[in-house]
Amino acid sequence: MEIKSTIRNYTVKFESIKDINLCDGDYLIVDSTFKGMIPSDHNRTYVVASELMKDYTSIGTIIDNIIKYGFRKNNRIVAIGGGVVQDISGFIASILYRGVDWVFYPTTLLSQADSCIGGKTSINFGEYKNQIGNFYPPNKIIIDTDFLDTLPKLQIYSGLGEMGHYFFIDGRESFEFFKGQLDNPDYSLLISKSLEIKKKMIELDEFDNGPRRIFNYGHSFGHAIESITKYDIPHGIAVSVGMDISNYFSYMLGYITLDEYLEMKSVLSKIYKVKELPIIKVDDMITSLKKDKKNVRD
Repeated sequence: MEIKSTIRNYTVKFESIKDINLCDGDYLIVDSTFKGMIPSDHNRTYVVASELMKDYTSIGTIIDNIIKYGFRKNNRIVAIGGGVVQDISGFIASILYRGVDWVFYPTTLLSQADSCIGGKTSINFGEYKNQIGNFYPPNKIIIDTDFLDTLPKLQIYSGLGEMGHYFFIDGRESFEFFKGQLDNPDYSLLISKSLEIKKKMIELDEFDNGPRRIFNYGHSFGHAIESITKYDIPHGIAVSVGMDISNYFSYMLGYITLDEYLEMKSVLSKIYKVKELPIIKVDDMITSLKKDKKNVRD
């Protein structure tokens, strides 16, 4: 799959990490879970994949390591991990020497089926999620679904929750396909179809100025839930709850029927019921929503 971008076109391929092709001068940023899988003859930083690592002070430490190791403008950053590693690596690649090449090996279902394409890089500022960032896609994305065997159940459901919003948005046929996949998923097929839906929209509206904003579906509520729970609720789980909340408002405002709301809830609840959800105060939700980076008015 090739993704068209005004920054640069880039490719997505399904290949094994065993065939990783490293060049002299590459600097690796790797989820610490995969320490034993990576050749030891390259400079690298291992990171614990938590939202705390996306803080701007942690980013500064990694940049310091990269520069001290003698990284040059013509070298590449190779990122191996999920969304946290992607955000860190993409952001650093975009600002280091005014932009360097980078390659991404996504290791979570969420990053393989969603965040690997689209070019967004985001880091957190204090307690607020994804307040600083830009658009800077990798030169190449390599997907190895064998990584999914390393994931706990909660991370699998987080990936399903995130990709769910693409299938809901794309129409009845895609919704029915997703619904039918939940009990016995074919991950390669799910990932391919999810990326195809996203590809159509990001090529139409690369910088999120118009139609692509439909992909914010469920995310403002979801990000608020993440922040309030200090990221105890994984992103895709929070988004599935956020979609359910959005659907409820749509029903109450008369945009969808009760049957449509309940039909979507029956699918979403299969995802978010794998994690016990805390009680969240309305005032806390409103306070967090006011800080959402997508706000343009009140």
